[in-house]
Amino acid sequence: MRNRPENHLFYGDNLAVLRKEIADESVDLIYLDPPFNSNATYGILFKEPDGRASNAQIEAFEDSWHWNDSAEDAFDQVARSGNTKAFDLLNAMRGFLGDNDMMAYLAMMAVRLLELRRVLKSTGSLYLHCDPTASHYLKLLLDATFGGKCFRNEIIWHYRRWTGGARRFQQLHDTIFFYTRSNDYTFNTAYTPYTEKSLRRKQNYHTRIKGDDTYVTTIDDRGVRENDVWQIPLLNLQSHERLGYPTQKPVALLERIIAASSNEGDVVLDPFCGCGTAVHAAQKLGRQWIGIDVTHLAISLIEKRMNDAFPAATFTVEGTPKDLASARDLALRDKYQFQWWAVSMVDALPSGGRKKGADGGIDGLIYFNDHDVAAGKMVTHRAIVSVKGGLNPDVTMVETLAATIAREKAPIGVLIMNATPTREMERRAAAVGIYRAGVGETFPRLQILTLADLFQGKRPRIPNVDRAAFRRAAREATGTQPGLL
Repeated sequence: MRNRPENHLFYGDNLAVLRKEIADESVDLIYLDPPFNSNATYGILFKEPDGRASNAQIEAFEDSWHWNDSAEDAFDQVARSGNTKAFDLLNAMRGFLGDNDMMAYLAMMAVRLLELRRVLKSTGSLYLHCDPTASHYLKLLLDATFGGKCFRNEIIWHYRRWTGGARRFQQLHDTIFFYTRSNDYTFNTAYTPYTEKSLRRKQNYHTRIKGDDTYVTTIDDRGVRENDVWQIPLLNLQSHERLGYPTQKPVALLERIIAASSNEGDVVLDPFCGCGTAVHAAQKLGRQWIGIDVTHLAISLIEKRMNDAFPAATFTVEGTPKDLASARDLALRDKYQFQWWAVSMVDALPSGGRKKGADGGIDGLIYFNDHDVAAGKMVTHRAIVSVKGGLNPDVTMVETLAATIAREKAPIGVLIMNATPTREMERRAAAVGIYRAGVGETFPRLQILTLADLFQGKRPRIPNVDRAAFRRAAREATGTQPGLL
């Protein structure tokens, strides 16, 4: 286990990463937004280059938790942890809830909260973000893990949105629980400016009682101390921050948390980092950071986000394949993660999902622009990417992609293979023909790349690739944000 300074992204189960990579009492601030909304499926949404919604909606993960061997193992790990309060509470919850989806989620969260407390410094803080689905249960788990005396605030993040015509009051807030490891913790008091009305009221009161020794009053030039109800807007669909991740939080929300409970140079950890808003805010405010996520889609999205927003930032990406052996290992362990990783290697938009047959033979799309001589204008085309993780080369891989190219009327298709193609596969790929770009340059219509090719830096030959389908994070300046303090 290593102490982790600087900045790191980890692909993998956060429980395993915490235990293997993060040392005891090495983190100053933890923010986590663990997903739970029974039977919901979260997707990463991409857009066509012309701005229309794309068919490439990716089921990044399902947060439908179920009581199974993994949940039972998590429950047993809490029993063996030595934290009797946490286990007594979890066991009581199991008696009340039974072995259902909610209980599976709570068992998984309990064992992770124990690890998060372990890596948190004695002066550190934890902010857990949740909605009413499980907030009451999570509050009890936090009390058992950190101790009720270490509870500091229940923060209400209030926002406006249209929630439809359900027969109940509109739900316009999330809850954020603020806990510390001890009574000696970092906290930078935040202030908000006085409104003109409240400032006049204070000034009038001060004038009225001036000279009366019974009273001492002052007007604090910094404003009013921030309260526990935060009015921060949701990200609307037109927001320049939005990157296509459905549960994306505004940077302003994370800036407020990080500014309050850490200082420059401190280490911020997000073990469910999603699209990376917490690590983005940490980088912006001059903190070190660690992000963990269980999908390659999220990790590749964060990597692009950080490179766009902070071109000079340095960070490592760990747990993703770095050589042929680790790529083949991923292909054997998880078909979908392997596909998404391979697609990201050629800068394609992922397509399809976890459902069998959902991709229609298309694992990724690369948009490109070309001059249509007949039409006399530039048009946008799609190159199709197909990923095959098997170790046995098969000519049907080429035939299937060729049929998909014809069906989709795509000018170019790219086959990414784990295995080495046979001569017959190469012959049939060449027989698909060439694509002649408007400028007269020619490109193979069916191109084959192996994993070895990717690690050697080879990429598809495609003219005028259009990057508009990828939402780019705006470039940020780094440093402290005095308006928050």
